[in-house]
Amino acid sequence: MNTPSLPGLEPVPQPVEWAPTRAAGLARLSQFAPQAGRAYAATRNYDYGPGNRSNISALSPWIRHRLVTEQEVLTAALARHSPAACEKFVQEVFWRGYFKGWLEQRPSVWTAYLNGLDNARYTIGADYQDAIAGRTGIDCFDAWTHELRETGYLHNHARMWFASIWIFTLRLPWQLGAEFFLHHLLDGDPASNTLSWRWVAGLHTKGKTYLARPDNIARYTNGRFDPTGLATVAEPLTEPEDHPLRPIPPSFAPPEGPCMLLLNAEDLCGAALMPPDPDGVFGLLTPDGSVLANDFVAAGLEKALADWGQTPITSNNWTQPLVEAAARSGIRRIVTAYTPIGPARSQLDAAEPTLMSQGIELVRVRRAYDSLVWPHAKRGFFGLKKQIPNLLRNLGLSD
Repeated sequence: MNTPSLPGLEPVPQPVEWAPTRAAGLARLSQFAPQAGRAYAATRNYDYGPGNRSNISALSPWIRHRLVTEQEVLTAALARHSPAACEKFVQEVFWRGYFKGWLEQRPSVWTAYLNGLDNARYTIGADYQDAIAGRTGIDCFDAWTHELRETGYLHNHARMWFASIWIFTLRLPWQLGAEFFLHHLLDGDPASNTLSWRWVAGLHTKGKTYLARPDNIARYTNGRFDPTGLATVAEPLTEPEDHPLRPIPPSFAPPEGPCMLLLNAEDLCGAALMPPDPDGVFGLLTPDGSVLANDFVAAGLEKALADWGQTPITSNNWTQPLVEAAARSGIRRIVTAYTPIGPARSQLDAAEPTLMSQGIELVRVRRAYDSLVWPHAKRGFFGLKKQIPNLLRNLGLSD
């Protein structure tokens, strides 16, 4: 075993049950918070396998869909540990906000990914089919493929290794790999997923790639894998376009007066941002994930809507459901949690001109945490990292 020889840090099997409820997310946060300090910093890079997630928070599916918020996670960690002791965990929480803020200010990256994905589909062949079926003969890669399909989750270190092998050993288009992750991950996030794949490929930090090495994989999986035939160099990918910085779109305060509340996968607890008594509530989904991923979001949204006696609407085009909901209620204002760059945002952006033409107002309310963090994600993570002490003070989490 190569686990750090620190007393009390020996791995104790601890699987995670990802029930799509806020209560389950808060229970996992309470279970993990005592480990968010020294133990996390020392062991977080180890992938002990799906049966043991004792060394990582595994909170990302709940945070991704805002069943549990970043601020709640930071609060729990800092209640148990000093800022110095849980510094590494706190930084990892802010990485999520960094990715979202960075993509929000460079929307052309998402557009370029979608265009590249369309082009990459023309190259699909047997090597791609073998990769997504776990038939490459690379022991770790095939195991992670099956784990992803069966559980909807991978350790973050495994995601980096997987992406590196996909790009530099299998020589497959990175966009197809990013889509495979986004399709299957319970925590599949357009910003974190797209930009992480770009980082491995050398596109996010220009010229800086991530090379999966057999000795590193063997060490941090405690010898579970011994891959052979991996690429020994990782030449950075390039792209023809630049991605200029754009202003973050405005957010609006929850309106007074009659309104309907729209919930979607981006913020399943978005009702907490809104007036306490909306005149109607409904939820929209797009069926763009695996059965596991779709079921997680659908069940979470169904739970969120249950108090109003509503069930989620699944549609590939949200324009008509939005118009019909407004027509049924007679309410001309729809309020929703601000949706960052990704499929849900695309659906709302596409629907808004039609809504406006029919006198229906779409009001997008952004969480204060996002408005505080995102503007610091203009370049590399270091710029945001320097602001973490100030951000914690502004959040009321430190003196």
